[in-house]
Amino acid sequence: MTPSAALRIEDAVNELCPWSGKPIAADSLTLYNGAVVGFCNPECRDKFARALSAFEDAFQARRAAASGLDQ
Repeated sequence: MTPSAALRIEDAVNELCPWSGKPIAADSLTLYNGAVVGFCNPECRDKFARALSAFEDAFQARRAAASGLDQ
């Protein structure tokens, strides 16, 4: 999930930042599951990316443990 200049604020599925509740900004957009999601600033956007990465890492570890691949 990387920021892209091709993303447009008018395509965002939200008007308010999910972290702060403030209006989204054109320089703080990302793609999530094929949808443009906006944040109030790049820090909130990057916080979202880090959270997703942490969850994905946890899910991968859980899948590996369940399948016995972590041994």
